[in-house]
Amino acid sequence: MIKTTLRRVSAGVLITVGLSGAAAAAECIAPANPGGGWDFTCRQIGKIMYDIGAVDAPIQVTNMAGGGGGLAFSHVVNERADDAELIVAASSATTTRLAQNAFGGMTADQVRFVGSIGADPGVIVVAADSEMNSINDLIEAVKADPGSVAFAGGSAAGGFDHLKVLQVLRAGGFDDIRSVKYIGVDGGADAITQTVGGFTQAMTGDMSEVVGFLKAGEVKALAVLTEERVPGFEDIPTAMEQGIDVVAVNWRGLYVPKDISDEAFNTWADRLAQVAASDEWKTAMEANGLAPFTKVGDDFQNWVDSVVASTEELSREIGVIQ
Repeated sequence: MIKTTLRRVSAGVLITVGLSGAAAAAECIAPANPGGGWDFTCRQIGKIMYDIGAVDAPIQVTNMAGGGGGLAFSHVVNERADDAELIVAASSATTTRLAQNAFGGMTADQVRFVGSIGADPGVIVVAADSEMNSINDLIEAVKADPGSVAFAGGSAAGGFDHLKVLQVLRAGGFDDIRSVKYIGVDGGADAITQTVGGFTQAMTGDMSEVVGFLKAGEVKALAVLTEERVPGFEDIPTAMEQGIDVVAVNWRGLYVPKDISDEAFNTWADRLAQVAASDEWKTAMEANGLAPFTKVGDDFQNWVDSVVASTEELSREIGVIQ
């Protein structure tokens, strides 16, 4: 049996140590307090790696909250740059903040992104009685009169929800993205309420935020922003199959220190791939509303590089960064 204990090592930093008769072989930093997405990523991935034998000892979890992930990022870059036994939970918020220079001048190339194995799919919905029935209907409505279509989202202007819709519109041939009307509210539920109530014409968010409203028939989804249709929601087409080449998901994954060897990097990529293929991870995804999104190793790093570049470009265009 593996027992755990929680202890505070410094202000804002909590460590959960696995006790199994041997010291933990590796550490996963969750850049937030216990609970929430990054903490889930560390604890679930670390536990499954040990349960399936991908690692020989339980993985220690350190909660290092601060700066929206910036404290942990700085810690890794400045103090742990060659630590081959360290992994760090990351998500779309990580790359968005890096692209928008939210980490005090630090950049995405100061670490290596090792992989993602699950995601909360991006989705764009309209009220059930809307005349728009496809993502192209929405794009054409914006092209015809940008002021006639307002989008609600659960992030502030320049955040991930805002950027999703800008990516979709740009891929559909609309370039005047500064004219797009976006209203950031306090969470996805409020954004849907704005749309159902007719105050906005569309909502941009994540699948987990809209499931209840879809099942209640209050909204209809124009597109899910994944490479393939989401299991359990096969009736919702992807933007890609409608000719809009956009994948925008709130992925869950890991980065590692930049200066570890290629061998160590590939070892972590292989371990993450083993988790992705496991029944244990499939169960965890189903229980937490995640969809498969597996990219590991160099494939994931290259994808992250392209996402950071496009996010930076969009952010400059709308004035989030100079």
